Amino acid sequence: MRLPRRLFALPAAPVRRASSGPAGVVSFVPACSSADRRSLERLQDFVSRASRLFVISGAGLSTESGIPDYRSEGVGLYARTDRRPMQHAEFVRSAKSRQRYWARNFVGWPQFSSRQPNSAHEALRQWEQRGKLHWLVTQNVDALHSKAGHERLTELHGCAHRVLCLGCGNISARTELQTRFVALNPDWRAQTGEVAPDGDVFIEDEQVLSFRVPSCDSCGGILKPEVTFFGDTVNKGTVQFVHDRLEESDAVLVVGSSLQVYSGYRFLLAAGDRKMSVAIVNIGSTRADHLAELKVSGRCGEVLSVIRPL
Repeated sequence: MRLPRRLFALPAAPVRRASSGPAGVVSFVPACSSADRRSLERLQDFVSRASRLFVISGAGLSTESGIPDYRSEGVGLYARTDRRPMQHAEFVRSAKSRQRYWARNFVGWPQFSSRQPNSAHEALRQWEQRGKLHWLVTQNVDALHSKAGHERLTELHGCAHRVLCLGCGNISARTELQTRFVALNPDWRAQTGEVAPDGDVFIEDEQVLSFRVPSCDSCGGILKPEVTFFGDTVNKGTVQFVHDRLEESDAVLVVGSSLQVYSGYRFLLAAGDRKMSVAIVNIGSTRADHLAELKVSGRCGEVLSVIRPL
């Protein structure tokens, strides 16, 4: 039941690796007190009442695995720096912008690709295995849900572990591109700054001038990560597929997302139109708070790991 573009299998992470936050990387999770007992009891009741649960996950799930996000208060990219993410139009029209993007991504890839699922990913995987979770839609591009072993999954914004040719449409594995980068840039080195979301790191512009970027092996076209950049739109077929899965569901749970991006928020609007029950687990306010019957503030790993898929 996977979408056809999920072409490259990722090894499932063993359960023993799960944790609410690996040592040394919890700085990307905003400060938050533990969820109160009453909120957890209400969330347990919400999950127990649902028989076909539709889940939307966001970057707040992955911060506990050491991957920074954009909007978290005090620790997100927008709070730490005035840098902004790559725009789709800029990537397509500018060879220099692509060179800068890929140089930074090349440096950040070993760390980004090594991140593992945390206890929130593992809890959702167990819910799927028990038949509680009907469908999971993630706005994240880090493949952590796939690593956790999810099958009933749509990666709404694509996956950074895949590379798309804008010329012929060929899709290849990002690990293959890393090998080509190394071959083309055997002596290239860069001094890096802060870590950014989605495998990005900060590098001064002058350092990327000599970085060489390969073209598509098949047609010589431009290579782009198979993700939806800011300013681009999600494939209409994917959107309809998710709407269909939502229609089959009887409740919606949002985990780790402020839903500020319309591509994910639209499904909460649709759930509202259908009078579906909605619950949210997130640190901080979300765009859909007014649609939720329950809002739990807390770390996703700490909260989801104590909820049973009864």
